[in-house]
Amino acid sequence: MTSIFGSPATYVQGINAFKDSYQYIERLGHKAILLADTVVLKIVGNDYLDYLQKNGLDVKKVQFHGEASDSEIKRVDEIGKDFGADLIIALGGGKTLDSAKAIADDLKINVAILPTLASTDAPCSRLSVIYTDDGAFEKYRFYDKNPDLVLIDTAVVAGAPSRLLASGIADALATNVEAQAVAQGHNQTMLGAQQTLVGNTIATKCEETLFKYGQEAYASVKAHAVTKALDKVVEANTLMSGLGFESGGLAAAHAIHDGLTALHGPVHDMTHGEKVAFGTLTQLYLEGADQERFEKYLSFDLKLGLPTTFKDLHLEGVSDEDLLKVGEQATSPEDTMKQMPFDVTAYDVAQAMKGVDAYSRAYQGLD
Repeated sequence: MTSIFGSPATYVQGINAFKDSYQYIERLGHKAILLADTVVLKIVGNDYLDYLQKNGLDVKKVQFHGEASDSEIKRVDEIGKDFGADLIIALGGGKTLDSAKAIADDLKINVAILPTLASTDAPCSRLSVIYTDDGAFEKYRFYDKNPDLVLIDTAVVAGAPSRLLASGIADALATNVEAQAVAQGHNQTMLGAQQTLVGNTIATKCEETLFKYGQEAYASVKAHAVTKALDKVVEANTLMSGLGFESGGLAAAHAIHDGLTALHGPVHDMTHGEKVAFGTLTQLYLEGADQERFEKYLSFDLKLGLPTTFKDLHLEGVSDEDLLKVGEQATSPEDTMKQMPFDVTAYDVAQAMKGVDAYSRAYQGLD
């Protein structure tokens, strides 16, 4: 089978990068949709709109309604068509960015991805996670190319809540765990091909960087400080994890995240990365990881305030029936559980989740 490696055309990262971004934006188009939600518009979006307009770009601001769903994508498609856009600029978090990639694909225009957080590995990939209007996982949507530009301002990231950086670290920490499972089974990556050596190596380097600098970066963001440790972790969360998951592949950790969307209630108050953190621990349990390896990830998650028990996920007292629902969603043919190097059933997922919860409670002395 063919091996494929994917990456954005250009990646830019630095302090105050947004204020020096027009040189990259102007190469991509002259009539742009600026897509951002209300919170991002207030924090940085309206200022960025002024910056673009002062530099002569014809920009239409469009408020993102919060869900990367087919209906939201189609709504913005129509606005883009009416405006005659030849570029969409996405400013914000994962769902805004994923929606912009879909809109660019529909309209056959360029896309610039400007994350305001380092909370997911969505920015660099040629795919989107599409949800229903109610926030349940629906499907992955794939494109012919990666974004034309990914540009991230580390000063903006440092100003965001530390919980969101921890979420990005959790999302990125799944990258190598999943990539090695895909490699073991000689299975397909998110590009529908075999891994390249480069994709696998990036996944490994991503994990190494997070364990080395993750706690320092987390402390930096708590103080809103732009440090070298933060710079390294932003690159790991965004570029390394983005390239690593796409060209390395996804497996159980993200499938379990998607499985959790089958439940209702306060679990949906958790971020993408927080749910992936629990998914990674569950994948380690599915694999039969030894105590030393499992505790390496568990103790790291605990230091970053990530969820490691059902109570942390707002699922205290969850029934076996609901855990089986998670397992059934996670093992659906649409998802990535099939890339594990062995067969996994819904029952296996439910039992592994119970194992993680019990071990973490015992490890913390909560029993």
